[in-house]
Amino acid sequence: MSISQLARTISDSATLKLNEEAQRLRDKGEPVIHLGIGEPKNKAPITAILSSAARLQTGEVKYVPTDGLPSLKRAIIRYTEENYGRLVAPANVIVSAGAKQSLFNLLFALVDPQDEVIVLAPYWVSYPEMIKLVRGVPVIVTPEDGSFQPTLAEVEGAISSSTKAIIVNSPNNPSGVVYTAEFVGGLVEMCEERGIYLIMDDIYQKLVFDGKFPVSAYAYTRRDIEDTHVIVVNGVSKLYGMTGFRIGWVIANRELVEVMTTIQSQTTSCPPAISQAAAEGALTGVQSVVENLRLNIQNNRDVLMHEMRSFTDVRLTKPDGTFYCLPDFRAYTRNSVELASFVLKKALVVTVPGKEFGMEGHLRLSYAGAVKDVTEGIKRLKWALDPCSPSEIYIGDRRLVRDWL
Repeated sequence: MSISQLARTISDSATLKLNEEAQRLRDKGEPVIHLGIGEPKNKAPITAILSSAARLQTGEVKYVPTDGLPSLKRAIIRYTEENYGRLVAPANVIVSAGAKQSLFNLLFALVDPQDEVIVLAPYWVSYPEMIKLVRGVPVIVTPEDGSFQPTLAEVEGAISSSTKAIIVNSPNNPSGVVYTAEFVGGLVEMCEERGIYLIMDDIYQKLVFDGKFPVSAYAYTRRDIEDTHVIVVNGVSKLYGMTGFRIGWVIANRELVEVMTTIQSQTTSCPPAISQAAAEGALTGVQSVVENLRLNIQNNRDVLMHEMRSFTDVRLTKPDGTFYCLPDFRAYTRNSVELASFVLKKALVVTVPGKEFGMEGHLRLSYAGAVKDVTEGIKRLKWALDPCSPSEIYIGDRRLVRDWL
């Protein structure tokens, strides 16, 4: 079979692959703890359910406008005005089947072969692969001080004549770090001076802790939406726990939205009508569901931080947002793939290797699930990695035997 060279260069999604492995083990009856999951475990808002059900009951589930239902676009416009202080027009909004497709369509519309796109490490696993899929070149910027916050000088040093865009995800998956206002403001100034697009992946926008506020790149530009180089990607997956509905959107200038709409018309035709109705219900419904989710996740974060104190050789940066953290396990091994495989096999705990995020020697741990899963998962990690702990434990009827890594 002849497979394209480009297709051969693209890696599997590590997070989705681990989800499948965890489910396979659970189906076999294994008591797996999933600390790799990338979705909150709350139920979708009732307003989303009722809105989608009402649309479904009409029986009119047909094609809808390629760039999104007008009513959903109006809800997104209200959301943008309320949360970003920026009034945009329907022509500045395109809805897609998830923020992931939104980002891919955006890169497809912007990037020519060999154009460079700067990605800040640690980064979401799909950024480099998406850039390669549109025949661009990912340029990774890794903080030299070992932190998860790059400097403006480090980003500026990566810019070349081929740089087309910079992708920024804050709050950050996988570290939970929220980039400072000074950093975001500096990026806006840098990009607009140089004519580089600044893509703000705001999918975790409101999931911030300890009284902090999300930093909007729009706050640092006086340019009109048609002239600014700031582009915002967002969606309902994380804030509302609606990952399965697959609805995201992009806010950008009209010309770019028109090109993305053409691309979408030739690929998926339009986002699903039922899912769009659900997204509209979430955005126009009672917003306390987002705050309740944020508080629950913040509590889980605090529990995880407390449990991680039992590790003496693990460096952990306290997350300011999202539902992830990225502890440094290099005291045990620098091979994060080997480490993740070991703790899954020996302790039945799913984690994600830091290598997938550009941070070898780390593991991404998610605290999106139940508190009991967080505490049990960290307890098992400690048992698996501590040579002074018993060589075997029982979890229900399941006997786990640890052979030292």
